[in-house]
Amino acid sequence: MPNHKETGIVTVTESTRDSQDDVPLVHQKDNILLRKLGYKSEFKREFSLLETISFSMAILAVSCGITTGYSYPLLSGGHFAMVWGWFIACIFVMCVAASMAELASSMPTSAGLYYFSAKMASKERSALASWITGWSNITGQVTLICSINFSCTELVTTAIAMGTDGAVVLGSGATFGILMGIHLTQAIFCSAGTRILARMTVVTLVLIMTTTIGAIVSLLVCAGDQRVSSKDAWTKFENNTGWSNSKYVWAFILAFTSPMWSLTGYDSAAHIAEETAGAARAAPIAILVGVAGTEILGWLYYIAASYATASVPDILQTKLALPLGQVFLNVLGKKGALTLWCSIAYLCGCSQAVDASRVIFAFSRDNALPGSRWWKRINHKTQTPVNAVWFAMLLSAICGVLVFSTAAFNSLASASVIGLYISYVTPIYCRVTWGKDKLQPGPFSLGWWSFPIGWIGIVWVAFMVVMLLFPYTQTANVQTMNYSIVIVMAVFIFAGGSWIFSARHWFTGPIPNVDETDSSSYSEKPDNTEHNSLEI
Repeated sequence: MPNHKETGIVTVTESTRDSQDDVPLVHQKDNILLRKLGYKSEFKREFSLLETISFSMAILAVSCGITTGYSYPLLSGGHFAMVWGWFIACIFVMCVAASMAELASSMPTSAGLYYFSAKMASKERSALASWITGWSNITGQVTLICSINFSCTELVTTAIAMGTDGAVVLGSGATFGILMGIHLTQAIFCSAGTRILARMTVVTLVLIMTTTIGAIVSLLVCAGDQRVSSKDAWTKFENNTGWSNSKYVWAFILAFTSPMWSLTGYDSAAHIAEETAGAARAAPIAILVGVAGTEILGWLYYIAASYATASVPDILQTKLALPLGQVFLNVLGKKGALTLWCSIAYLCGCSQAVDASRVIFAFSRDNALPGSRWWKRINHKTQTPVNAVWFAMLLSAICGVLVFSTAAFNSLASASVIGLYISYVTPIYCRVTWGKDKLQPGPFSLGWWSFPIGWIGIVWVAFMVVMLLFPYTQTANVQTMNYSIVIVMAVFIFAGGSWIFSARHWFTGPIPNVDETDSSSYSEKPDNTEHNSLEI
């Protein structure tokens, strides 16, 4: 087993400062801060602020999230759920994002969430908190790749069905083939260097804005006779979940599945911090701008979709894989629908694959995964963790086998949200309990507000984790059961068993990989000499 070695607090010396003339000053400061956190710089810092924001929004991918998540509010309240289900959830998600941004500003490292947990937890619980966060995050990261890529596959199959007037409807075998093809090409693309990946995110952001704004305007302007009244668009409630009308509140709560699934992956800005220039400022800005921008665009998209949905029961009867495709057909016709149906889901999946590979690399750097010595290797040509990329895609492809069971695969989306949000709130919980006086503020700080905002986010996620385990019908059967509990428990049993029987004896949390004489561990006392803190 790995021998973890604790390092004492020492002073950063002038020898740690890069003296090369070709290294920008901002990169030198980033690398010094990274050494204080215990790690040496192994990546090229190619991500600018704009590209970091683009990377965050590429994974959030509002146009992809709405087109694939539209069926949830459609079932759980119709028009009312589309408008207000998204709006209400966004308020609480922003609390989680703000708390995460504060931590990312203080500790900009690819280790991200599990590093935050280790530093904010008490000494006795530090290793366990880090272990739980790391495994939860990897579970969510891998299943999210598969969920996004399956959404991309559904967009392709829906486009084929629309283009052939329903004459060609692909079965599960063909769907699985498309899904595996997407995985393979993404693995090749994501093995590229950081510069190429950074530029890709800007292209993705442009496509996101174009497709989203185009869809919103088209649905509002072209609906014509299909457009419902404002009263119906904002207030009409139709329960099609299978839960009795006496439980309509619970039926409406199930609509939160859409925003919770769409608003995942914004921790990506933290995971590419070691590839970002001015990471302590760029990471929190990217998290906040990415989430806020996606929330605003998503709400406008759902309002437009609500106006354009002439009949909820009719849309639910569609034979298309994605019900929103039927709305596009009804409003825009075949040519118009296909023009706007081009999706950035593929590039969204690429960004998520990059994110997942950085998490696997960082966790392996601390010897926490089986085969860590392979996954923490940096390719000398690209200076990226290529092995980790392929490992992430392999795990996601294995999850893709669930495509042959619709109920099982739909449960994968819930499992990804549960895994990710548990990893989001674990360091926040450590921060507001044991870590009250431990955080050294970065450029972005919530100040006193970090505690009420943090607790709101924690309570919200606890409630949503329970909700996401429920089936969509009151009398579930094999076809309608929510199997996310099976996926989550399988990982929990493996990670929990590994901790009890092995890891607790050797895993101590993040391992510094710089010399003691050349580093300074994260200070647990506020010190504002390094940052000009911007409190809200």
